[in-house]
Amino acid sequence: MKKLTLTVLSVCFSYMLIHAQNYENLAPEGFDQYQADISHGDIDTITYESKTVGNTRRALVYTPPGYSKKKKYPVLYLLHGIGGDEWEWYKNGTPQIILDNLYAEGKLEPMIVILPNGRAMKDDRAVGNIFDSLKVQAFSTFEKDLLNDLNPYVQKNYKVYKDREHRAVAGLSMGGGQSLNFGLGNIDQFAWVGGFSSAPNTKAPSELLPEPEKAKSLNLLWVSCGDADGLMPFSKRTSDYLNKHKVPHIFYIEPGGHDFKVWKNDLYKFSQLLFKPLDKSKFNQYSVLGMPAETNIGSNAYPQVLPDHRVIFRTKAPDAQQVQVDLSGKYDMIKDEEGFWSVTTDSIGPGFHYYSLLIDGVAVADPASETFYGMGRMASGIEVPFAGGDYYALKDVPHGEIRRKKYFSPVTRSWREMYVYTPPGYDESEEDYPVLYILHGGGEDERGWVMQGKTDLILDNLIAEGKAKPMLVVMPDANMPGRGFDEAALKQFEAELKQVIVPLVEEEFRAVPDAEGRAMAGLSMGGIHTLYSGVQNTDFFSSPGVFSSGWIQGMQEELANSQYEFMKENSDQINGNLKNFWVAMGGQDDIAYDNCQMMMKEFDQIGIQYKYYEYPGGHTWPVWRDNLYRFVQLLF
Repeated sequence: MKKLTLTVLSVCFSYMLIHAQNYENLAPEGFDQYQADISHGDIDTITYESKTVGNTRRALVYTPPGYSKKKKYPVLYLLHGIGGDEWEWYKNGTPQIILDNLYAEGKLEPMIVILPNGRAMKDDRAVGNIFDSLKVQAFSTFEKDLLNDLNPYVQKNYKVYKDREHRAVAGLSMGGGQSLNFGLGNIDQFAWVGGFSSAPNTKAPSELLPEPEKAKSLNLLWVSCGDADGLMPFSKRTSDYLNKHKVPHIFYIEPGGHDFKVWKNDLYKFSQLLFKPLDKSKFNQYSVLGMPAETNIGSNAYPQVLPDHRVIFRTKAPDAQQVQVDLSGKYDMIKDEEGFWSVTTDSIGPGFHYYSLLIDGVAVADPASETFYGMGRMASGIEVPFAGGDYYALKDVPHGEIRRKKYFSPVTRSWREMYVYTPPGYDESEEDYPVLYILHGGGEDERGWVMQGKTDLILDNLIAEGKAKPMLVVMPDANMPGRGFDEAALKQFEAELKQVIVPLVEEEFRAVPDAEGRAMAGLSMGGIHTLYSGVQNTDFFSSPGVFSSGWIQGMQEELANSQYEFMKENSDQINGNLKNFWVAMGGQDDIAYDNCQMMMKEFDQIGIQYKYYEYPGGHTWPVWRDNLYRFVQLLF
């Protein structure tokens, strides 16, 4: 018995460590236990005539403690699942106990709760094949029964408010799908909508909310699901769509599967929010758990990204003395009895971020996550969902290909590698394509724009929308052996580019073989290469793009001055040859910001024509993805 108790305590301790700041977002122990010494509401059965079904139907009604016919109440319609009826919540979910306890604690607005039968057909019992098409269709038919028969009956026989501000609908599983379908389909009737573990009957998001702007008038839109529930994809796709269209909602992810332990907790949390003023700006702080990051390997549950962009990390290192996460700062992890270390970070900016685990001071990649070559080594990476990231989402559009090309370079006297994006239809076409040569930053290599940059998805989507011309994108290795940012390295890469890479591309791919068909861009170190090779060779490249870069003060001043002198002497040629000279920064948080501002002042004095763009986010891949997205739309 003692060993069992210790095991239970260990599991509970582990859970509390993982969820630290989110533990209060679960119902407390005993929330669903009957208490004899408090006031209780009443449960009654009602019958109403249903013109929709053509017979008399039944529902249960919960009236709160102290219910009075002299005052008006708001109404919550609480719907059951596919295998239940009007008794399912009462028998398995004990709403009468949960709500009584909340009233006793002063946490609930007095309300009437209707527990209807959501299977709107004459034989509405949950018997036989509950998945029969007629029985499933009856759940859809219930929308008319609810709005045209049941709700009018409730308004006639109970002292209830008749406006949408005092009417809510929520349900579990099939009833969760009904609640989202009915609530979002009738926003003029419901101001409070909750879907608990919503089932496949939930309409596709674009059908559910063809005009997302209207849903912003809802007082509360709640979408919840257990983390181990196989129906999670239906809740997530709804939340993703709402995020995309900036519709305030609570996406509440909790531990558990498809059962009443989850749904009781949902009712406990959801009911406390009803019919009260709410701060929608705090909706993303309610969730207990997050979704596994899309950069996780296989079925690893952690790292998890919470709706407010905090990240939960968990790793097993039983022999370690100290474990930290290095992600936009260092976070100390806490060890449990089983050797798992856990921590929840602060809110992290959206998009892609490198991170490492520091185990007793040694930086290592997280074995649960994808790794990327960055920071001069292999490091873990995490994607934090971004509402504006639709432009690099995987969509049902024609897709190009990423091709890997190895070659021997007589410039470096070594085997090297590049990646080449070919647009959709390249192999079937006979036309020549313009080419963008795009370069990575320091500490990265030719994989950067492929893996971290999502170049293929950005181009696929833009080409499908007709916003970018089909083009080849060449992503070479811009690192020169044993060199950094000095002029020798810049000259060597210029030779590599002009003597090896471009000729090879134009020989082996159908590429436009002139300056009009060539553009060059790069981020950080790649931006410096672009400033050197692109501006020095305006008869070779017609459009240079400089992302998060500029001549480095205190390190490249002599080199920069020689470049400014060259540009001054050749300003007419440069301005005449270049179609687009595009400079972009990640706002004032970008480590290259000051360098860039100094450089542009020199450009202005010389009379060099360029366009400047800022996208806030610092010196990071979210900025550079956006830069690529905008730059390619200007080309060719």
